[in-house]
Formats: sequence, structure tokens, C-alpha cells
Amino acid sequence: MNLLLPLSMVITGFTALIFGANWLVDGASALAKKYKISDLAIGLTIVAFGTSAPELVVNIIGSLNGYSDIVLGNVIGSNNFNLFIILGISGLLFPIAVQSSTAWKEIPISLFATGFILFLFNDFVFSGNSSLGRVDSIILLLLFGTFLFYVFKQMKQDTTAQTETVQKSNIKIWALIIIGLTGLIAGGQLVVTNSVKIANSLGVSEKIIGLTIVAAGTSLPELVTSIIAAIKRKADIAIGNVIGSNIFNLLFILAISGLIKPINYNPKFNIDLYILLGGTVFLFASMLTGTRKKLDRWEAGILLVFYLCYTTYLVLAEI
Repeated sequence: MNLLLPLSMVITGFTALIFGANWLVDGASALAKKYKISDLAIGLTIVAFGTSAPELVVNIIGSLNGYSDIVLGNVIGSNNFNLFIILGISGLLFPIAVQSSTAWKEIPISLFATGFILFLFNDFVFSGNSSLGRVDSIILLLLFGTFLFYVFKQMKQDTTAQTETVQKSNIKIWALIIIGLTGLIAGGQLVVTNSVKIANSLGVSEKIIGLTIVAAGTSLPELVTSIIAAIKRKADIAIGNVIGSNIFNLLFILAISGLIKPINYNPKFNIDLYILLGGTVFLFASMLTGTRKKLDRWEAGILLVFYLCYTTYLVLAEI
């Protein structure tokens, strides 16, 4: 099979995803600032949800086509990429200081979400088998709704709200949002269908494609956003983006995927969930060591090096 065409379509899809996510985030952020919302709240919600939109679109398409390993690999791989690569690179550029609520509330919420997903896939209490069924998905949506309630409650108590005036008109803001969503949908379709073609032709498992190529590609918006936020010393947006995206991926995107079609669970993903769980514990511990409530450079370096070694191991194991 000639791989040039599907490879070029994957690149085109990623390009559409990146531009679409950027336009969506720009429009949504401008809309949020009109209501004087803080950097942290924007990072946890508007920016996190906007940059996670590629994962959502890819998973909806993957679920409709029955690609369970792509669906799981995309979410779990994206979360690991967010945690280890994005925070690793951002923290190496500039140590990331966080608010007390992030250290003591948002990071533990992300930890709980990861542990709960691990429980759902490895305990037969809810679905009766090793899959994410519709009952499980509804439970995840209820947890996600609780998280949103917590964030909006925090907004009312926030004293660090945005004060700048937004110059964009409502027409321009909504145009950015609609065009961005269109780019995400088209890009997601191209990435999923052509990644599967490449995987099949090369004999590479859908699990590896989902955990690496698709996960990294759909996490590029988070990567760009967090690096730019770190450079601009907007630490709340950088870490809020990552933590918010990870919670969004686990509690909302997996739930929507499971509602569309029950997700058959491959036990090989357990190791990746354990790594995500361990990485989140490490992030929480880093808030207590070195400079308190800050991801120091050496801690960011550990995250980055570990993930690069693990990804190399995954690829070599497939050869």
C-alpha cells in the first residue's frame, strides 16, 4: 500500500486540528474575558475544553467506527502526553508556580478521576464485564457535572479576575468558535481514518497508534498553549490547561465515547493508566517538595525523561 496519501492526510488533519483548536480557544477565551473570568478558571474550562476538542472529535469518530483501542489510546495517551511532555517542557522553560487550590484541589481531582477510571475498567460492579458501558458513562458525566459546579463556584470566590477590555466583536468571536469547530471535525476525521490505514499497512497495533501518533497529535493544541502560557508567565493557564484537559478527557470524552458505543477494554492499557496515576501522584508530591506549590525544573525534567524512555520502550516492543 502506498503510504504517501494517508500520511499526507494525517498531516493535513493535524494541521486542521491545530488551527481549529487555536481559533476555538481564541474565540472562547475572548468570550470568557467579557465576563471577567480569571486565568485559572479560563485554563480549567475554556482553554482546557477547547484544546481537548480534538480528542473529543477523534473519539466520537473512533467510537462510531468501533475502534476501541484508538478511543482508549487517544484519551490515556493524551493525558500522559499532557502530564509528562507538556508540563515537562513548560516546567523546564520556567518553573510553574500554582495557586493553593490547584495544589490541594484540582490535582487531587485529576488523581481521583484517573483512579476511578482504572476501577471502572477493572471491576465488574457496574457493567458486568471489562468495558465502559452506558451506565458507567452516565456516572462519569455526573462526576464531570460535579467538577464543573466546583469550578463555577470557585469563579464566584475568585479575586484575580481579568480586567482587560476585549476588542473583538461578538460576530468575530462566534466566527472564530464556529470555524474552529469545523476545522476540528474535519481534522479529526482525517486523523482517525488515515492513522488506522497506516497502522494496518505497517502491522502496528491500534493501541500503539492511539497512544503515540493520535494522542500526541491531538495534544498539540495543549502543548502550544501551555508553552506560550509558560513563556508569558501565565502559570495558571499553563497548568490549568493540562489538569483541566486531563479531567475533561477522562470524565467527559470517555463518557461521550461510551454513550455512543460501549468501549471494549484492552487490559494492556492498565500499565498506561498506572503510569498516568503515578505521574499525577508525582505532580502532587512536587507541590510539597523543593519550592512549595511549584513544579521546579528538576521535577519537570524527571517527567519529560521518564515519558521519552517509556515511549521508546513502547515503539521498540512493537518491532
